[in-house]
Amino acid sequence: MTERTFDVRDNMRILWDVAIPMADGLALRADVFLPVAEGRYPVLMSSGPYGKGASFRDSRPYAWNDLVTKHPAAGSRTSNKHQAWEVPDPELWTTFGYAIVRVDSRGAGRSPGRLDIWSVQEARDYYECIEWAARQPWSTGKIGLTGISYFAMNQWQVAALQPPHLAAMCAWEGFGDYYRDLCYHGGIFSEFLANWFARAIIPMQHGVGERGIRSQVTGEFVSGPDTLSADELARQRADAVVDAIAHPLDDAFHKERSPDWTRINVPFLSAGNWGGHGLHLRGNTEAFMRAASSRKWLEVHGDAHWIEYYTDYGLELQKLFFDHFLKADANGWDKRPAVQLKIRHPGERFEIRAENEWPLARTQWTRVFLDLDQTRLVESPPPATTSVSFEAMGDGLTFFSAPLDKPMEITGPAMAKLFVSSSTRDADIFVILRVFAPDGTEVTFQGAQDPRTPIAQGWLRASHRKLDPSLSLPYRPYHSHDDVQPLAPGQCVELDIEIWPTCIVIPPGYRLALTIKGKDYEHGGPPVAVPGIQYPLTGVGPFLHVNPRNRPPDVFSGRTSLHSTAQNAPYILLPVIPPS
Repeated sequence: MTERTFDVRDNMRILWDVAIPMADGLALRADVFLPVAEGRYPVLMSSGPYGKGASFRDSRPYAWNDLVTKHPAAGSRTSNKHQAWEVPDPELWTTFGYAIVRVDSRGAGRSPGRLDIWSVQEARDYYECIEWAARQPWSTGKIGLTGISYFAMNQWQVAALQPPHLAAMCAWEGFGDYYRDLCYHGGIFSEFLANWFARAIIPMQHGVGERGIRSQVTGEFVSGPDTLSADELARQRADAVVDAIAHPLDDAFHKERSPDWTRINVPFLSAGNWGGHGLHLRGNTEAFMRAASSRKWLEVHGDAHWIEYYTDYGLELQKLFFDHFLKADANGWDKRPAVQLKIRHPGERFEIRAENEWPLARTQWTRVFLDLDQTRLVESPPPATTSVSFEAMGDGLTFFSAPLDKPMEITGPAMAKLFVSSSTRDADIFVILRVFAPDGTEVTFQGAQDPRTPIAQGWLRASHRKLDPSLSLPYRPYHSHDDVQPLAPGQCVELDIEIWPTCIVIPPGYRLALTIKGKDYEHGGPPVAVPGIQYPLTGVGPFLHVNPRNRPPDVFSGRTSLHSTAQNAPYILLPVIPPS
């Protein structure tokens, strides 16, 4: 490419709609943003289906306004004309001495082809994009990957393919396991996929053309120059929702869309969100625990899931990380502790703390037992044999601790051991870890997707209770989800329920609580409406479990019973962190 192909504006040299050839002859389209000065630069790349030319502030005004209201600097550093959703601002990062490459993945935006999200083909395409960028005259050959959510999740996939020029990656709030994190929580289908696919993916499919939006910078249609019929578009995409429902077990369909952690050896920063239950958080912690890389760092924060990536806090982390691995900057990154946590307190208060491992080595794994007769959380197993039942689709049961006499920090993964029977052949169990203030109000937080998120959640379908012994840990049961074991009505079975990681410092006088029910958590207040979001927020955001095909009423609207004996008392295992 010659100099005259560059569009010079906003203190950048820009190459629009560059063709990146794939092995099968198709070409993906990318925008390349370079510093004005000629030279070779390390590359930060993102690839995904959201349309590289769609403006962040126009495509998601609520999220943009939330960001710049809380953090005005995030909206004032540059013109923001080139800022797209969940990827870095090229105006800013080119001033840091990086080339920014944004790729429309196959079948999305201005890239032709069949749209098939998180597919093997998409991961192979990403590999080829990385190696293409390494060969360009403006590239040093060191490629880093970055981005939030989708732009983090496919990093795990392509890293497992081990592209030679992938030098580092920052996966910011990105799930890893297609079955357990996205499609099925404990074997129960999550409605998120259906809502998100219709809202965020289909409108950006290549071929929407003039029915879509135009780039405010180039004036071109974000989803390509051609306008295809609805039938043509449908034939050119895999229906992710139909496919997921058709695969209720963790079979080859899900496994090929999930990374092989043992093959990820590139340096990475995995940034999670305490409020990310239902999609991302488990992927960030599992990656840190299981990926083969010897150079890996974990960070966990709070607030809405797009916020901290753009704040001064998030930018400093990313810049230190990439400067070290892509520029060989001796900035001390390799000497910093492996884990950085924003420890959560009631009132949306956080304090930064460095740690050396995950889970924390000094964790006091503490069993708290359920007293079924008194609906209490107690320190010792109750001696009596008893049971209690509830309507599965009702409010369930909530077990309260006594008010704490001193602060208690809970940081890490948790689990629940329950003994359950059902009046039908199956039961869905939802466990919600909660905290209540002395006046009886519940302590919730701004979660990744909902402003009133409880402390922690876990899910399990009783017929999916089979454990994988090779991956299960005492504090993190791992279910195989490869076999269905129906219940006989009235049959008591033992359930080990994974509760996704959490962090909370509970003050004295507050009470810990555990709710067990057969449906989603609902906050006691009225639903919250958010502009541009088609569903009301009731405490779990879009992560609802109400699909009638997956949860037929004749099976899941029965009565569920909890059982306790002196030998088999139900409990929760909590990661209690002693005072330093």
